[in-house]
Amino acid sequence: MNPTAITLLPIILSGGSGTRLWPLSRETYPKQLLALTGTATLLQETALRLGGLEGALQVSSPGVVCNVECRFITAEQLQTVGKPASFILLEPFGRNTAPALTLAALQAHRDGSDPVMLVMPADHVIGDVPAFHAAVQRGLAAAADGAMLTFGIVPTRAETGYGYLRYGDEQADGSRQLAAFVEKPDLETARRYLDSGEYLWNSGLFMMRASVWLKAIAHFDPAMATACTAAFEAASRDIDFIRIDPIAFAACPSDSIDYAVMEKLAAAPELGIPARIVPLDANWSDVGAWDALWDVLDKDAAGNATRGHTLLEGSTGSLVFAGSRLVAGVGLDNIIVVETADAVLVADKSRTQDVKKIVARLKAEGHTLTDTHRKVHRPWGWYDSIDAGDRFQVKRIVVKPGASLSLQMHHHRAEHWVVVSGTAEITNGDKVLLLSENESTYIPLGHVHRLSNPGKMPLEIIEVQSGSYLGEDDIVRFEDTYGRAPADG
Repeated sequence: MNPTAITLLPIILSGGSGTRLWPLSRETYPKQLLALTGTATLLQETALRLGGLEGALQVSSPGVVCNVECRFITAEQLQTVGKPASFILLEPFGRNTAPALTLAALQAHRDGSDPVMLVMPADHVIGDVPAFHAAVQRGLAAAADGAMLTFGIVPTRAETGYGYLRYGDEQADGSRQLAAFVEKPDLETARRYLDSGEYLWNSGLFMMRASVWLKAIAHFDPAMATACTAAFEAASRDIDFIRIDPIAFAACPSDSIDYAVMEKLAAAPELGIPARIVPLDANWSDVGAWDALWDVLDKDAAGNATRGHTLLEGSTGSLVFAGSRLVAGVGLDNIIVVETADAVLVADKSRTQDVKKIVARLKAEGHTLTDTHRKVHRPWGWYDSIDAGDRFQVKRIVVKPGASLSLQMHHHRAEHWVVVSGTAEITNGDKVLLLSENESTYIPLGHVHRLSNPGKMPLEIIEVQSGSYLGEDDIVRFEDTYGRAPADG
């Protein structure tokens, strides 16, 4: 088959929360939206690594599945690197990867087209992009002919944190038969897998036609197929997003691509869908925890990896991540230190999987530190809660050029705004003001108001809130450019 006649549709699954990378990764700003290994975020790197494939075949703009809370920043990050999404499907809540892929396949197949989908998690690192391209090309013909492919990572060590794939006979195109999926092993079993040479790590990367996936999910999990179809057909358009119907989607079982389909495929020859593995040796990592990030970062002569403003003395094999200030380390040995504006993590590098236990405890105690950072991104810009106390809160607010906050009112707080830089157009009751640097205004409790940036430079203001209740849900919206509900921010 001529590769140039094949349409490849990248599907980026961007629904994870990355709890093991807390405190940098939070539920409303998960790890795929962070620049962990360079200047681009993991989401941006996922989209950018498709560059170069276009010359060999037709590559569509990526389709994305993400959660509702991350929709604006996801769209913005892709647009910033020149890879705007062809569609962004919004899950009302997570149901794991199999329903997410089913929704994407329904969107891809809605008009009768049947592209080959290259399914990629948004939060992986691939160091050798040409090797990744070669693996995609190697499996493309089989996927186009109706096979379902997974990419198996050539193992470099006896790893207990990954699932494994056992492969069978080699095919003419260089792919292998998929013999079995294997759960995460203990160390002795992992060593046996490595020594046998018959096993690869499970990467979470897949490739198949949209129709093939829909056929497989309807066969193996009819309830999931039915619920996803109903939720997709009842979806609504919201600006550039497709909102999946929450009522119909609530009936959908939660399952992964592996469990729902791939593990069962080899034992179902009557379905007529070949199961294949394409070996991939491309410096891959799922960056699942802080020790995995240490693995992929550049290190000094003592094996230390650092980001941000750091200073180390007599330290070895450590990762120090400074987010908002200088972090100095003395005598660290295989230690992880991660500093953000509102939390600090210190961990033994061999225990980084247990960070999720800290997150679980914080959740159980009702802390918001698992959900949001002190700096919160919004479609119009961002705000940073720089101070707070009894009956007051101080925020630094930056509004993008041409952007506006909603026309709104608060029942329980008044606000003082001081313009630091830029020009602010402010609706305050029945008045519209134009304020410049060092000018200010007062928004009384109950006044309808709006903040806009009519200029070509970012607008920065300091907001001082005072009142009996300062929660973000004390917002009554009258107009909103972004179609947000009252508690949407």
